[in-house]
Amino acid sequence: MTALADTELETETEELTVREAIRQAMREELRRDEDVFLIGEDIGVFGGVLEVTGDLYEEFGPERIKDTPISEAGFMGAATGAAATGTRPVVELMFSDFAGVAMEQIMNQMAKMRYMFGGKAEMPVTVRTTEGGGMGAASQHSGTIHSWIAHFPGLHAVAPGTPAAAKGLTKAAIRSNDPVFVFENKMIYEQKGQVPTDEDFTIPLGEAAVEREGEDVTVVATQRLVGESLQTAEGMADDVDVEVIDPRSLYPLDTETIVESVRKTGRLIVADESPLSYGTHAEIIARVQEEAFFSLDAPIQRVGTPDTHMPFSPPLEQEVLPIGEDVRNAIGRVT
Repeated sequence: MTALADTELETETEELTVREAIRQAMREELRRDEDVFLIGEDIGVFGGVLEVTGDLYEEFGPERIKDTPISEAGFMGAATGAAATGTRPVVELMFSDFAGVAMEQIMNQMAKMRYMFGGKAEMPVTVRTTEGGGMGAASQHSGTIHSWIAHFPGLHAVAPGTPAAAKGLTKAAIRSNDPVFVFENKMIYEQKGQVPTDEDFTIPLGEAAVEREGEDVTVVATQRLVGESLQTAEGMADDVDVEVIDPRSLYPLDTETIVESVRKTGRLIVADESPLSYGTHAEIIARVQEEAFFSLDAPIQRVGTPDTHMPFSPPLEQEVLPIGEDVRNAIGRVT
């Protein structure tokens, strides 16, 4: 179990946005390892559709920052082959919804190649992709699919909720010899926070962070809902002491940290922007039920998106998206 405060005591930090932290992570890894290269749509001269790759093209040029045609299956397959033959591609999949176009390459090649070759073929490929609503981008550009990817054996899935997590997880993903999907919530790119400046700073896959300690109720929150939950917890501090955990890594999942917290508080809220059925909420709840059932003093509560596609209409989109008020209401139901 770790907390960002512990890291800050050990190394110097600087204030960065999530966008800047991810770009810094990629810049450091491109400089560190000549086998690392970036590939995707509009990531070069244009700097990325959401400006994450920024000026990396100016430093590393077209050999390391490779623009592609609009062909997700093509460049996902190219990255899979490149990883199998000794390089470390970092793919930008513009919107996570587009994974469906490349699912043959992801599910049947990337996820299975190491297994099919008896462990002889490593697969050090990182896939960065955006998730979530809030931009009025309609259903085909606002999905949250991390539960889907985390379900496939052979794939890792991480979902940072802070700038420090964004940097540490991105670097860990690039250094991993297994395929890792980094899910970036598009609404927190401008969120600021303290980020370690150490170029060797990484966050191990499968290690959660206790972002706020508390005694009365545990909130496990991901991505945008980490910040929403922390604000909610501070606003309720006079009445209830809320512990907020960012799992950071969805597969592998740090079950131990979550269970330890629930054994202390006796209450659990799971807040994740994905649809409520058959996903991240259910997996976290199942693990807690298996290991800490007799510590629970109230029914576990879920905060998420209804089982619907994301509306284009801004008022309808705001109606669907989970926010801090939903976390507050869930806490109220169990305390």
